[in-house]
Amino acid sequence: MENKPNWLDYDVEQMVAGDKDALWHHLKSHRCFKTQEQMIIVEGKGLMVKDIRGREYLDATSGGVWSVMVGYGRDSIADAVCAQMKKMPYFAGIYGNIPSIKFAKKLLEKLPNHDKVYFSNSGSEANEKAFKIVRQASRIDPERSGKYKIMYRDRDYHGTTFGAMSATGQAQRKQDFGPFLDGFVEFAHCTCYRCPHDKTYGNCDIECARKVEDIILREGAHTIGGMIVEPITAGGGILVPVKEYYPILQEICRKYDIWMIMDEVVCGFGRTGKFWGHEHYEVDPEIITMAKGLASSYEALSATVVKQKVYDAFLNDPADPDTRLNYFRDISTYGGCTSAMTAALESTRIIEDENLLENSVCMGAYLLERLETLRKYAVVGDVRGKGLFCGIEFVTDKATKQAVSEAQMAQLMGNVLAQNVIVGRTNTSFHGLNNIMNFAPCLIITKEQVDTIVAVVAAAIEKTFE
Repeated sequence: MENKPNWLDYDVEQMVAGDKDALWHHLKSHRCFKTQEQMIIVEGKGLMVKDIRGREYLDATSGGVWSVMVGYGRDSIADAVCAQMKKMPYFAGIYGNIPSIKFAKKLLEKLPNHDKVYFSNSGSEANEKAFKIVRQASRIDPERSGKYKIMYRDRDYHGTTFGAMSATGQAQRKQDFGPFLDGFVEFAHCTCYRCPHDKTYGNCDIECARKVEDIILREGAHTIGGMIVEPITAGGGILVPVKEYYPILQEICRKYDIWMIMDEVVCGFGRTGKFWGHEHYEVDPEIITMAKGLASSYEALSATVVKQKVYDAFLNDPADPDTRLNYFRDISTYGGCTSAMTAALESTRIIEDENLLENSVCMGAYLLERLETLRKYAVVGDVRGKGLFCGIEFVTDKATKQAVSEAQMAQLMGNVLAQNVIVGRTNTSFHGLNNIMNFAPCLIITKEQVDTIVAVVAAAIEKTFE
């Protein structure tokens, strides 16, 4: 009889030692491993996770990077994935498979103005596909000849690959990794709290959007092919544009035939109270990218979705020697994993059947309302957000908006964690502005859990600063 190993079995001390000796953790100072045992998460149910020492935490980050939309421990997702993997686990995306067809059709139901879906495996890759689409179109489509440049916004984040980093407006994320790719052009962020144009909303002309046209003209409109933005800036500090912002930006893009790329990697799948973050605005982008919540991170999956006119730019005659290479010559190995699309189908069904968009709206409004009560503290400079996606900006002085130090933020985060709640923060992103605590709990959060999170943060503020 075959002796099959139980991969769920482990020895606690062996795993603790193995974590220290073998793993290269993400976004952590290497020296901390010499003196501190790192948290090892071993189990999750709903919003609760348990570490290897048996301690339980309320996770207000949906897995640390805002992606476990439907909560932990969903047997129906695991069961669906298991059944599909037994039948057919994978074949490269040069051919179709049943889960990819079904999920592509489901996505297009949610995006009725769009027509084609390209699957890959991460948000970075989804954005790379969008950039490659813009670049190749500038070479093969006479109407788009020379329009190879990509515009991006200060404080937005689009991924870890070189193309995605070239389009990321976060200095510390990019530090030491250059030189970056040519043809990427930055424009100003859109947060009213730290207006780049020293204006006040209600007494401005939405300069954060209108002045983008000046940059286009300076660069040469004939050279700009795409513009990538997050509907709501995520890792850059939970920056929510005003309602006029995207209509103005879209008008400018259409004036100069620039394809707008909406990066829904974080905001998609109900995070902001609508299925897509850009649905809060009157905007209709040519290209939409997505990942994270796509399959609630039960499997790795991303997608790049385009309008028909974008797809049609790559229709070619394979018999014509001059145009035979004018199709989108790209591949993503793990874009052919059937289990990922199956997980996405089931996760999306859960969002729909359990009315999690409604919960995101209701509990998101309640979360923001409760967070607003923290403005009573001298260090709380701003509270902002949309749906279950909120942030607090901490300052030493409300008048000057001087950010608290990173050491103070680290102490604050530690005081929250000590009370068995996990929240997020802007980290290693900006020089002098890593001062935002963020909240992005799973869409199943309850009122009682919101109360717990806010009470814990209040106690941590008092312990850290009062």
